[in-house]
Amino acid sequence: MLDSAPLARFGGLVASDLRDVTDDPEALDSRGWWAVVADFEGRLLCARFGDVRPDPGAPPALSWRGPHRESWTSSLDRAAYVAAVRRIREHIAAGDVYQANLCRVLSAPLPEAGAADIDALGARLALGNPAPHAGVVRLPSHGVEVATASPELYLRRAGRIVHSGPIKGTARTPDGLLEKDYAENVMIVDLVRNDLGRVCAPGSVTVPALCAVEEHPGLVHLVSTVRGELADEAGWAGLLAHTFPPGSVTGAPKSSALRVIRALEPAPRGPYCGGLGWVDADRGTGELAVGIRTFWIDRDAPGGPVLRFGTGAGITWGSDPEGEWAETELKADRLLAVASGVHEHVEVGGRP
Repeated sequence: MLDSAPLARFGGLVASDLRDVTDDPEALDSRGWWAVVADFEGRLLCARFGDVRPDPGAPPALSWRGPHRESWTSSLDRAAYVAAVRRIREHIAAGDVYQANLCRVLSAPLPEAGAADIDALGARLALGNPAPHAGVVRLPSHGVEVATASPELYLRRAGRIVHSGPIKGTARTPDGLLEKDYAENVMIVDLVRNDLGRVCAPGSVTVPALCAVEEHPGLVHLVSTVRGELADEAGWAGLLAHTFPPGSVTGAPKSSALRVIRALEPAPRGPYCGGLGWVDADRGTGELAVGIRTFWIDRDAPGGPVLRFGTGAGITWGSDPEGEWAETELKADRLLAVASGVHEHVEVGGRP
């Protein structure tokens, strides 16, 4: 029988006993422990839980029955995606943008939708694709059932200090990283610096790490770190207002990139490319991931309940359209296999 009790798992903690749900970001600086889900399109859900304790472990991963591996369809097929990459390069040539992140949403019917527990999928992801910012939010009465294996830090806050960890550059091995990947990472770091600069004290924004290579299951990423100190009176509302959506999944300049994205992407991203995580208002701490490597259940889909997953790539003038399609396939391949029960386990160190 499907367990639909409200629940959240992040950072080695499990939260239950739902007390409050709001879309007001000011609540994150009030009191209590909150799970946060921010859709790419702007919908914000903050859920305060009364019982937060060390996580004893999710339900058995084998209780998850995922879609058949061949049943996934894409909001953009290969031809449409490649054409959209070419269109973005035209925008770049015209000076409209320097970079834009082009994404597609994959969907598959759930074979046993009535018994599909997103928490069990989270357990399967923890075995098959462990990630530093993994988590689950289960609030079916509010239309939110999300499991993420995100490798990317959106915002980490400890008191007045804030960090962001933008990822740009993906390959199977470090040798596969291109000059284009490094240039793209630097471009997005500059965007994140500017975003944080709008809400942080003047002169406090720095870049402690630039283009570090990180290994994750099945691939490597270029990851940078941006740090700042919040200005007086600034809090979560200001942070989200000035940095959302995350720069690594939009483009530069952000406003222009968002216009290009809206024109080219036929499906909303939802929690994919949004923000997912937790905030402890009592302690002044919190950690939100960029909602990549993320699954969510859509029980209101026209043809019946489906599982959705997003994948994308950052497009620059140096992008090869077919190569960008291949990058979206690389990012999706392992995760779709995990959701379908093909990959069973990898070591926590990230190697298959």
